[in-house]
Amino acid sequence: MPKAGVYRANSVIYFQGDLSDKIFILQNGTVSLNYTDIENGKEVHEIIEKGEFFGVKSALGKYPREENALVLADAQVLQFSVPEFEVFAQANTRIIMKMLKVFSNQLRRVHKQVDNLLEKSEAASPEAGLFDAGVYYLKNRQYGSAKYVFGRYLTYYPAGRLAEQASRYLEVAEGACAKYGDGKGPAPLITETARAGAGPGASPKAEAAGGAGGAPSQASAGPEELSGTAKAYYDGVSLFSQGKYKDALMAFKKLVEAGGDPEYQAKAYYDMGRSLFMLAQYDATIRHLTQFVQTYPKSPDLIDSLFWLGQAYEKKGEVDRAKGFYKKIIAMETDEDASVRLKAKKSLRILEEASRG
Repeated sequence: MPKAGVYRANSVIYFQGDLSDKIFILQNGTVSLNYTDIENGKEVHEIIEKGEFFGVKSALGKYPREENALVLADAQVLQFSVPEFEVFAQANTRIIMKMLKVFSNQLRRVHKQVDNLLEKSEAASPEAGLFDAGVYYLKNRQYGSAKYVFGRYLTYYPAGRLAEQASRYLEVAEGACAKYGDGKGPAPLITETARAGAGPGASPKAEAAGGAGGAPSQASAGPEELSGTAKAYYDGVSLFSQGKYKDALMAFKKLVEAGGDPEYQAKAYYDMGRSLFMLAQYDATIRHLTQFVQTYPKSPDLIDSLFWLGQAYEKKGEVDRAKGFYKKIIAMETDEDASVRLKAKKSLRILEEASRG
């Protein structure tokens, strides 16, 4: 039988690193699970709600506790051994489903954090990815490619978080290209300064490449040159950022019809929808992005596509359908883009206030 226990405020139920087979359920009071975020090193305080289990993963997995369980207000808990908990869970399938939901949310957060630590998040950030491509070319004395990439970066990220450093590197690439051509001469000295303070996901790819006459260090991974498909896509994005939506639409359409790299083809397909919206072709936007969602259900641009669909329906005056898309975005269990969720909440609030007024 589980044992009842009472813990006073400011006491600790267990410490991080403890080994124990005990599982707890909070009956009354307040308990905080405190641990350090593996991505940014910040302290996280997760409040346990009444009726929730804690200490489950480490007890079942037989590994040390991952957090400190601190009592904030006098708490009553039930304490289970692993066998007792297994018997309890078998008789309460609802508990199992609730725990699976909690664990899946935690696993998604951990997966995202690990992706950032492994620099996979760079692929989801066109700005950072394009900047790092320029750094790669500059380090490896491909000055023509570096000049092109940094030029593209500054064209459609003129106020980007790496714009100042990109401007400096563009000057370096232009000078080296004029003096040595592409692939000749000593490697320029570039430093990690560019990415300092760039925020989560910043990667240490721009290491010092050595002094004059020294051979450049090889990047762990990187393309030999920017592909024609990639150049075509970035040219389309550049046109879009300049407000040349018709030209951007044609550029993206041409890239999609040409086939080639599936990643850039999917990106171009999505950006065709954005371009149609900016051209006030709302019916076409809806048809196109509906097809996009059906064709690329796992695209990182999915949540953005749903927002543009909501916007298109709103422009057409179909308020209920617009609200449906905004509500869907808000309800989605994804951490891909919190800013889109905030925009959806704002749009939904405005529509609801207008309907009440």
